[in-house]
Amino acid sequence: MERRIIGRGLLAGALAGVLAFLYARVFIEPVISRAIDYESGRADAHAAMTGMGGHDMELFTRDVQSWAGMGFGVMAFSVAMAGLFALSFTMLYPRTSGLSARMTSVLLAAGAFVTVYLVPFLKYPANPPSIGEADTIKERTGLYLLMMGLSVALSLGAVWLGRRLSPKLGTWGATLSAIGGYVAAVGVVMWVLPAIDETPQPMVEKSGMIMYPGFPADDLYQFRLYALGTQIVIWATIGLVFGTLVSRLLEDQRRQPLSA
Repeated sequence: MERRIIGRGLLAGALAGVLAFLYARVFIEPVISRAIDYESGRADAHAAMTGMGGHDMELFTRDVQSWAGMGFGVMAFSVAMAGLFALSFTMLYPRTSGLSARMTSVLLAAGAFVTVYLVPFLKYPANPPSIGEADTIKERTGLYLLMMGLSVALSLGAVWLGRRLSPKLGTWGATLSAIGGYVAAVGVVMWVLPAIDETPQPMVEKSGMIMYPGFPADDLYQFRLYALGTQIVIWATIGLVFGTLVSRLLEDQRRQPLSA
């Protein structure tokens, strides 16, 4: 039974990956192209000012990056997340009461979206590729993964707290208390972790003359908005499609172990 559930999760993840890739191709790819053009122009301007450097040769062409590269990355992420999602569902569903498989799937997807992506995104929002200091990429990646890991750990702690408080406060009161505890704990974590802002500023000569502008604010806003939209497409598709696929399989066996 678990294999059949996880298989449906992988199928939902594959469909989510296809839809997210199409969304990204339409909305994100033009912004990425403008960001790469900006960085190339900035490198040329820096080379003209200092007499050193210039933009590097691309290992892969833009067509390869925007089709095969983006497609593989989005698909791999979607399928991997869907596999973990289905595994989490098998552990959570027998412990829920009064919720259908569809509703459990939708709520789990919403929770995963918030804890895995939205909360880390609020602290460390995405930048277009090539924008940012190459020397700090390991630090930035490490901080983002740390924020993600802490968000997931705190969400699990909130679930545990809600279950402990439920007999005393009732389901509604326990749920609100757990959510409040999670929000407060996440706020503390965001306050403690260092901020990162590496959006390129205008390139200025010693005389004060601007030799190259800073990265366009509109492009940065659009990239972050569309990146958020891509994740919404992924998690909404996983939650809705997976819930549909497993509902008939599980509704008649709700109180039976999923490994049966």
